[in-house]
Amino acid sequence: MFYLNRHPDHQKPLAPVDAETLGVAAATEVERFLGFRDNHAETPLRALDALATELGLGAIHLKDEGFRLGLGSFKALGGSYAVIRLVLEEASRRLGRPVDVAELQGPEIRAIAQAMTFACATDGNHGRSVAQGAALVGAKAAIFVHAGVSDARVAAIARFGAEMIRVEGTYDESVAEAARVAAEKGWTTVSDTSWPGYERIPGLVMQGYTAIMREALRGLDQPPTHVFVQAGVGGIAAAVAGHLAIVLGDARPTVVVVEPARAACLFETAKAGHPVKIAHGEPTVMAMLECYEPSLVAWRVLARAADGFMTVDEDDAVAVMNRLARPAGNDPVVVAGESGGVGLAGLIRAAADPAIRTTLGLDAKSRVFVIITEGATDPERYAQLVPARSPAART
Repeated sequence: MFYLNRHPDHQKPLAPVDAETLGVAAATEVERFLGFRDNHAETPLRALDALATELGLGAIHLKDEGFRLGLGSFKALGGSYAVIRLVLEEASRRLGRPVDVAELQGPEIRAIAQAMTFACATDGNHGRSVAQGAALVGAKAAIFVHAGVSDARVAAIARFGAEMIRVEGTYDESVAEAARVAAEKGWTTVSDTSWPGYERIPGLVMQGYTAIMREALRGLDQPPTHVFVQAGVGGIAAAVAGHLAIVLGDARPTVVVVEPARAACLFETAKAGHPVKIAHGEPTVMAMLECYEPSLVAWRVLARAADGFMTVDEDDAVAVMNRLARPAGNDPVVVAGESGGVGLAGLIRAAADPAIRTTLGLDAKSRVFVIITEGATDPERYAQLVPARSPAART
């Protein structure tokens, strides 16, 4: 399914609060914070020349977030960044002076962090980021996981010392439970989705993701003409689309948001013109994108900065994992988890459909950018879906 953005706000400037969150100054600050992380390195930017030729495109470049901060996912940029920011803000309040990230490991700051607990719900990757951030600053973490989160993903979070709390039901139900318990116990909720009255912290999480586009734009000879980016609640898609709209203005690329057909809350939201909660149906293999209600902040950005919304099927996601593992020509081998290659799957689907291809202006001059949002963060599942190509998870 494919739908062009017809929202009245399409192509209008971002709301001032979102422009501040996703703008150049904020992205610069994110990169400054990353400079204080021991294991920070820019993730690889790779060209898929053979696939571009096959699809009749000028170029395809992908950013491989499977190498991000030892967590194997772009989510490493969001939750941990928000945790660090919130600790510094609390320290500034208590000490009565500005506290910089350079002081993060000082005894005064550590003592303040030790009294703080950060909570979130997760499909797997966001929880790892929040737990890692809490461990870095000496705080506690309570991570809520729903019934569909695998034991391997739970174990990957627990190794950071987080308290793991199982919740029956879906991701959206775990979000509600995490917020309820956190409010009851005085914990700080660090969610990657937003709801009425709760926007600033999800905004900080999205802000962390701007580092991806900062690095990509530095590494590309020319800005992309098209971006295909996957979405669950919409945080990464909004961060990418919003930052590009601010930095490139009228020269910004065409941005297409790609979701699983079984969990297409943003697609349905775009069609309705307002946030829509969709019914929970059969689970999708794209586990990190199995969300049934969009983030309000993300939708506010995407209504303005996304140009199209589309869905891909289960087979599309698995096929792209295998294509990346066994590439044609001189294209590099790329390890993409179940949700990691969904943006690329959307591109392949769009390029093969004459109507969508024409609508989006995909041709031999197109320079397309996609993000591999996760590596094999669940090695057992990866081995099932990509037989005989089962590397250890990037941890």
